Amino acid sequence: MLTKRIIPCLDVKDGRVVKGTNFAGLRDMADPVEMARFYNAAGADELVFYDITASAEHRALFTDILRRVASQVFIPLTVGGGINTIDDFDRVLKCGADKVSVNSGALRCPDLIPQAARRYGDQCVVLSADIKRVDGAFHVFARGGREDTGREALDWLSWGVAHGAGELVLNSIDTDGVRGGFDLALLDAAAARCPGVPIIASGGAGRMEDFGALFTHPGIDAGLAAGIFHEKKVEIRALKQYLRAQGVPVRL
Repeated sequence: MLTKRIIPCLDVKDGRVVKGTNFAGLRDMADPVEMARFYNAAGADELVFYDITASAEHRALFTDILRRVASQVFIPLTVGGGINTIDDFDRVLKCGADKVSVNSGALRCPDLIPQAARRYGDQCVVLSADIKRVDGAFHVFARGGREDTGREALDWLSWGVAHGAGELVLNSIDTDGVRGGFDLALLDAAAARCPGVPIIASGGAGRMEDFGALFTHPGIDAGLAAGIFHEKKVEIRALKQYLRAQGVPVRL
C-alpha cells in the first residue's frame, strides 16, 4: 500500500516565507533556507516551494533563493511560480528541483504541459490549480488567485491529466488559511474526474484531525499545509504518529 505524504509548503515573496488567508493578507513568517533545513529534518515527505508573485509580477522565479533552499533538502522538492516555458522548467530543474509545478503559465499556454511531459516525463509535471467557487461552480483562478479565468476547474484538471500532468495540486481558495478543514467536496469531485493520478490537497488544514478526515477520502495521496507547520501548531512527526494510529499508512 502506498504511503500518504505530508508536505509543507513555502510560499515565498520578496525572499521571505509568507502566509495569508484566502490568498490575501500575507504575513511574514521566516527565512526560506532556514525553514527548508528545518522541514528536511522534521520528517516531511516532500517540500513545495512557490514563488507566489512571479506570475503576477511577470518575472522569472528567483533562482538564487531556490538554489539555497535545494541545497538544504534531501527529500523531493517541487517548485512553482513564473513557470511559462520549457526553458523555465530546465532552469528550475538545474537549480535542484525534482518536480515542476505549473499554474498560470499553463493556463496561458496549455501546450506547455504536453511539451514538458514529453521532455522530462509525466512524473516531473505537476499541475497546480487555484480553485474557488463562483455561483456554485468550481472556477480556476490565475495570477496567484487574483484573476478568475472563467474556466471550469474539473474540466481543466481532466484536460491536464490527459495531456501529461503526472500529479495534481488542488489549492482551495475558499478554505485557504481558514483552518477549518480541507475542501473535501472539491477533492472528491476531482478524484472522481481524474482517477489514478496522485492528488495533493491544499488549503484548510488546522489540526491533526483534518488530515485524518482527508485520508478517509479515496484518491487523495497527500496533504499540503503551511501555516500550521510554520507556527508549530502541528508537528510533522507527531502528525504521522497520529495518522498511523488511525490506520493511515505513512512513512515514520
